[in-house]
Amino acid sequence: MGNSVADLENRRFEGRKIIGSVEEIYNEIEKSIAAGFMTENPFKDFVIGDMSEENYALVDLHKNIVDQVILVSDSGKAMKRESDLIDVWFDSGSMPYAQLHYPFENKELIDNNKAFPADFIAEGVDQTRGWFYTLHAIGTAVFDSVAYKNVMSNGLVLDKNGIKMSKSKGNGIDPFETLAVYGPDATRWYMVSNANPWENLKFDIDGIDEIRRKFFGTLYNTYSFFALYANVDGFNYSEKDVENRPEIDRWILSELNLLIQEVKAFYEDYEPTRVARAINTFVNDNLSNWYVRLCRRRFWKGDYSDDKISAYQTLYTCLETVAKLSAPIAPFFMDQLYQDLNKVTGKETAESIHLTDFPVADESLIDTDLVEKTHLAQTITSLVLSIRRAESLKVRQPLQRVLIPVLDSKTEKQIAAVSELIKQEVNVKEIQLINAEEASDLIVKQIKPNFKALGPKLGKDMKVVGGEIANFNAEQISTLEKEGKLDVQGYEITLDDVEISTKDIPGWTVTSDGKTTVALDLTLTDELKSEGIAREFINRVQNLRKDKEFDLTDRISITLEENSPFLNDIKKNEEYISSEVLSNKIEIVSSLSNFNEIEIDEVNFKINVEKN
Repeated sequence: MGNSVADLENRRFEGRKIIGSVEEIYNEIEKSIAAGFMTENPFKDFVIGDMSEENYALVDLHKNIVDQVILVSDSGKAMKRESDLIDVWFDSGSMPYAQLHYPFENKELIDNNKAFPADFIAEGVDQTRGWFYTLHAIGTAVFDSVAYKNVMSNGLVLDKNGIKMSKSKGNGIDPFETLAVYGPDATRWYMVSNANPWENLKFDIDGIDEIRRKFFGTLYNTYSFFALYANVDGFNYSEKDVENRPEIDRWILSELNLLIQEVKAFYEDYEPTRVARAINTFVNDNLSNWYVRLCRRRFWKGDYSDDKISAYQTLYTCLETVAKLSAPIAPFFMDQLYQDLNKVTGKETAESIHLTDFPVADESLIDTDLVEKTHLAQTITSLVLSIRRAESLKVRQPLQRVLIPVLDSKTEKQIAAVSELIKQEVNVKEIQLINAEEASDLIVKQIKPNFKALGPKLGKDMKVVGGEIANFNAEQISTLEKEGKLDVQGYEITLDDVEISTKDIPGWTVTSDGKTTVALDLTLTDELKSEGIAREFINRVQNLRKDKEFDLTDRISITLEENSPFLNDIKKNEEYISSEVLSNKIEIVSSLSNFNEIEIDEVNFKINVEKN
């Protein structure tokens, strides 16, 4: 009888050797030298058992070296490397194990599933049939397991017009030049925040510059503001945390801990774009544009009281936490911010922000009612300021009244609780709250369908339902605003499905945003105009203090000429002006020889400001 298939296979591969380590090829070469096929081991300096990078640097396994190696078979014949190659993606597909030098090191991390399967991998969408596949193929073959749990498939980077970058079109961006000018953190933050990783990115240099100014610039200016006053007062966080913090501090800490919750969830869901956008909103809208602006006086006026200490502790905590939340996206800037904060306080022992624990939200510090009413104050403030801009009325010009319709008692209580804050922010004397019935008599609202939102919902019924929505009466609009939804022809219509606008009242300007409507009284009395001039004058004096590099606590004297414009307005508000600019008096003289020139309402006049 002839040979069996098994015998034929064994005879066919009689001279086959599969090398699985440097140690194996080292030992096989030694056998070859003993058999006379080789005279020297090209890896003779390699030390078996030494896993250091320096030892492995002595070994070169590239083709030009290995092709010169001759091994000896068990039957004593010379052996050369097989000329065919397996798909190189299978080499790349070994990454989860190769990165840990498995099985020669860290064997327990792979075998005990501590570092396998990987949490996620990231590569271009074009690797679906390459790397993505071979990772799973090898993982399944060797470990009967997938190789990774999540995949982030990167989109393409296009030019700002959405065209693929290429040398022939001349629309490519030099990455090294971009990094040299804007830095890696601003570039990375722009790319992460501008589009989801799996979407194509329209890359625009101007966008990086905007991120550098609006996010990193704002965060840096916030830190600089903090450092300026903290250094004046010698704050180093040596005091115990203030227990009874003011409401504004409790609010920003509520927002901060909500941010921690959000960011943690976004990171865990592999949503880096939402992380960057959430942090950006917190830094710009809440921390800089609201908290710091409202608390400026607390930092520069008064004694080193619990109120001032609370302000320092709160702002420090916000800056430190934002740095930690942002560090995965902006590692260099955030580490520097952390170092600058920590080197003064010594609160933490870590040498780098990247060696600290990720922030954990303190739910006991989250006050949802406080957050709601502060958001309401922000919305109302934004609406009133938008009217001021549209009417070219500076915020320094006081106005008499804001009229706000309220839909329910909860909203009424919330607005009442923040009314002083709103008045301060928009510079009005009164906030008048009116109920829905009074509002319907004074404020006429209009409604129209939002066809973009309604299209998928209504389909063929768009024309009929859209027409009915357009004909809503005041009561139906009020119900929709109050309840947030209304049934029309069997469809649930929400506030997102419509656009509600308002008509101006004679003497007033009206605007709205969802459920919130405000009407601003634009009437300017002589008294209001006079106070507006005083506020403009304060602004000019503060600018002169800054230009002359006076210290924050320096007291000054002010001298004006007797023919100066607005003199009656300034003298009428002298006490208020003096308290704001730290002046002892405002002196009037016939003429000034030493002076600066300032301008109010396009009228120039002379002033002398001196340090006492």
